[in-house]
Amino acid sequence: MKKRRLVMRTIILLVLGAAVAYSLYSNLTKDNKQKVAIGDKAPDFVLVDMQGNKHRLSDYRGQGVFLNFWGTWCPPCKKEMPYINNQYLQYKDKGVQVLSIDIQEPKLAVNQFAERYKLDFPIMIDTDKEVMNVYGIDPLPATFLIDKNGDVVKYHTGEMTENMIKDFMEKIKP
Repeated sequence: MKKRRLVMRTIILLVLGAAVAYSLYSNLTKDNKQKVAIGDKAPDFVLVDMQGNKHRLSDYRGQGVFLNFWGTWCPPCKKEMPYINNQYLQYKDKGVQVLSIDIQEPKLAVNQFAERYKLDFPIMIDTDKEVMNVYGIDPLPATFLIDKNGDVVKYHTGEMTENMIKDFMEKIKP
């Protein structure tokens, strides 16, 4: 009986020790990146689109910005891109801009994706994940709605329907 209790105590101590070690390891190695919160000023950035044009977020003050982070390999991204494009065509003359940021993929893959889905909005590649890290993006797709004053009014992760995208653009229309 004593031997059995000793074995059980040893197992419990090992499990607790492993849990403490894991907690310490995960807290010490974690990136501690803070997501941009609703109500925050959207952090400024400059990226170059597929045509070589520079886009600085702060240059879009006065307009609503639909800031979408995505990847060509991402199934929800593939599904929502045509919807984003349809709504972009409806809202671009109403003061809403789409800025689309691919995360660290080759230019050829992104160009082929854009051509396949006939995308009209500016697409940039975050080659070093700098913007992704500043915004604390994880997982993809991720979308920030930024109002005309440059404030974040909504953060959405996951797939969007066309009606959601329309509602989101309506929300940031100046």
